[in-house]
Amino acid sequence: MTDPQPSGVPPGEPSVASPREPVPYEPVPCVPAYGTASLADLPGSLLASLGLPTGNTLALEPAPRVCLFLVDGLGAELLAAHPGAAPFLSAHLRGTLTAGFPSSTPTSLATLGTGAPPGEHGMVGIQMAVPGEGRLFNCLRWTAPGLSIDPDVWQPAPTVYERMAAAGIEPVYVAPACFDGTGLTRAVYRGMRYRAAESPGERVEAVRQALRETEFVTVYYGEVDRTGHFSGWGGGEWLEQLAVADRMAERIAETLPPGAVLYVTADHGMINATDKVDVDHRPDLREGVLMLSGEPRARHVHTSPGAASAVLETWREALRGRAWVVTREEAVAAGWFGRRLRREWLGRVGDVVAVPYGECVIVASAGEPVESSMIGYHGSLTPAEQNVPLVEIRR
Repeated sequence: MTDPQPSGVPPGEPSVASPREPVPYEPVPCVPAYGTASLADLPGSLLASLGLPTGNTLALEPAPRVCLFLVDGLGAELLAAHPGAAPFLSAHLRGTLTAGFPSSTPTSLATLGTGAPPGEHGMVGIQMAVPGEGRLFNCLRWTAPGLSIDPDVWQPAPTVYERMAAAGIEPVYVAPACFDGTGLTRAVYRGMRYRAAESPGERVEAVRQALRETEFVTVYYGEVDRTGHFSGWGGGEWLEQLAVADRMAERIAETLPPGAVLYVTADHGMINATDKVDVDHRPDLREGVLMLSGEPRARHVHTSPGAASAVLETWREALRGRAWVVTREEAVAAGWFGRRLRREWLGRVGDVVAVPYGECVIVASAGEPVESSMIGYHGSLTPAEQNVPLVEIRR
């Protein structure tokens, strides 16, 4: 849920790297393992472990109380690269899940909140086109200039937390107070009782208290992702935050009531970009384009009437060796959003979908100055962004 523009971070000028040689061969997209081993399969399995009548795809064992610790940005490959910074998490790895497409925070939160893939819940990007309005909606900040977006309408799928509440379980969400009452929180956490806690220690204590009151608690930590965006993953500051998350997990595990279980996972991984394609300095990539939505590693290109074919050809040629560039229909048929994309959500997806691989990102320095200046990115269909860990600790 980390907002890409934190307080005190000036927009500044984007740092656009020199173009790199294209990847000599086109890698295969890491299509999310919906229905077998994805984030969409975790919520139902958690419900089943608590005794609710639902499928248990991940075969989780029964538990009287469950805590889910969500570490924003903690990709499985990132964790595997630095086990020394997170020895506790590394020692209790159960397996690996795929995030979903795009591999971004609001999409994954909606997936975890509904137990459905993006094609069902409709949160298909950080920025999405509002069908029929010709405007963009940023669901991370829940802003759409001139429009009021109702969270219950934009994301209408029932949440797993509402299902828990109907079964007599009062789920609790532990996170900073700044997220309480936001549109995104309403869209993905309906049915949760919010418990605000700021520091890592306060969140650990809030979890300890909540697990003595209810059977299910989710706790969120966003600094691994935030640090990765602005400092890059793998550096000293990022490793410090990874160590904080590791210690939080260990302390939560120490406070678990008898029989309880702690699961730790993430919403996506991350790459460090060294190749930035700036559409605001590429008139050819703006030709025939009405709006550019999505995010730098998963772009939705909304085209002028009759321009889709020409835009597709131009973008494919310009990004050859750097990105998968497909039509909306090809992305849906390939299963990127799940088994299907509901008809209601078609307008939220671009006529052309451009998904960089390697170290490339598609930025827009004029319209998105902060996002264009970052180092760490996610959203694509690469293993580094898709694969997230599933850690399990039982008391």
